[in-house]
Amino acid sequence: MLLLLHSAEEAPCPQVAAPVFSAVAAARSHRWRDRGPDCRAASTGLCRGGRPASSGFLLDFVSCPVIKGFTSAASVTISFNQVKNILGLHNIPRQFFLQVYHTFQRIGETRAGDALLGLVCLAVLVGLRAMKGHIPRVHRVELLSVRISRLIIWATATARNALVVLFAGLVAYSFQGMGSQPFTLTGATPQGLPPFQLPPFSKAEANSTVSFSEMVQDLGAGLAVVPLMGLMETVAIAKAFASQNNYRIDPNQELLAMGLTNLLGSFVSSYPVTGSFGRTAVNAQTGVCTPAGGLITGTLVLLSLAYLTSLFYYIPKAALAAVIICAVAPMFDARIFRTLWRVKRLDLVPLCVTFLLCFWEVQYGIMAGMLVSGVLLLYTIARPRIKLSEQGVLLMQPASGLHFPAVESLRDAMHRWALAVSPPRCVILDCTHVSSMDYTVVMGLADLLQEFRKRGLTLTFFGLQGHVLQVLLSADLEGFQHFPSLEEAEKGHGAELDGRSRVLLHSASENMLPASGLIQ
Repeated sequence: MLLLLHSAEEAPCPQVAAPVFSAVAAARSHRWRDRGPDCRAASTGLCRGGRPASSGFLLDFVSCPVIKGFTSAASVTISFNQVKNILGLHNIPRQFFLQVYHTFQRIGETRAGDALLGLVCLAVLVGLRAMKGHIPRVHRVELLSVRISRLIIWATATARNALVVLFAGLVAYSFQGMGSQPFTLTGATPQGLPPFQLPPFSKAEANSTVSFSEMVQDLGAGLAVVPLMGLMETVAIAKAFASQNNYRIDPNQELLAMGLTNLLGSFVSSYPVTGSFGRTAVNAQTGVCTPAGGLITGTLVLLSLAYLTSLFYYIPKAALAAVIICAVAPMFDARIFRTLWRVKRLDLVPLCVTFLLCFWEVQYGIMAGMLVSGVLLLYTIARPRIKLSEQGVLLMQPASGLHFPAVESLRDAMHRWALAVSPPRCVILDCTHVSSMDYTVVMGLADLLQEFRKRGLTLTFFGLQGHVLQVLLSADLEGFQHFPSLEEAEKGHGAELDGRSRVLLHSASENMLPASGLIQ
């Protein structure tokens, strides 16, 4: 079960480098001594695994700026969260802003041993990482000794995380044997595996028993919100590493995997499982490339919990902190701000909202970023770009589908450029790019047809796609006229547009109208 738990927890990036972190976290949580989380895990599993095939599309609304804002903020928060271990400080709050305040306030309490060890580990990790990137490729014509030496350097640089933790532990053990300990150690870790049993559906307290229904009522809306936030965070992590390492993820598969993992995890007293940015970064930095990493990590976790927990006592926290900092620090992408400023400045809004709110709570940052991205998406639907050109009659060309939020925008454009001018103009509506249309738009077009008819003008359509034309014909609009081409629409109006006007209609830089040939 621990294998299942750990594999799904790190599904976005297979893992081999984090057995120490996983085993320590699993053991120190006392998860099999407190049956409280079981029902939460089971409920989370049911919520996430219920309808994966139809719910995964919701995760497509996590846009690239949201992912970049999340990963950059997570890089900062996770790195700074480890500074207290580098400095040997204790009792620092978990909330980021309080953490920053208390860390700088108590920086005078820094333990020299932890700070020295942490800085040395950081320097070694950075050096080995740089060394790995500059190892020349091995050629068969080279001497065997040269190839072996390069292989040893490559293996050392690849396994740098494990080697740094191992040597730091040996140094701490040596000081312990001499009767002094300048480092803050991980400490005693409970040994053993959790029992496999059904999750409890009630909990005995001092003078009463809490039933399952009372647990569900106590969770309230959190029963749906917590799984949703956890899933969004996990998929954001998955998409971040997928884009960085050139592979794709299936959101439906992630949803199903997390649901089943939480459901099965409730049988071994698991807390609700979500993605882990820190451990995923450690695996990515180590070079894990396949799901086999999860199998190896799961096996090492089981063996460690069963036989090796006594050795975890001597692992310095400063060494673990250095490994995590070196893994997550490269995830900060400062270039994305400059890139979006150059490509599309509006995308800076969800990026900055996500980045800033993630310092408060990661889940709130992702949710807020998705909300802002959704609002920007809805704005483009509500205010579609409309190209204008005129020569006797007015040609209007919406650049996208017409949905109910866009009715007023289309109506205002026709009133402004056709009905409210002197003399009023007839309109030809080019629907070449209109791929969809809903009932509200149909009713809006019916009102416009009636207004044009009252003024003795015509509103005609051309370039309608088959399914859109079927919608309009089914509505049986009075005065509705449509033509397959612009030439036939012109003949229907009795007006001939010159070639120059026709080119401008389909160009990107129209400017024939008094204000602009492109409105939004």
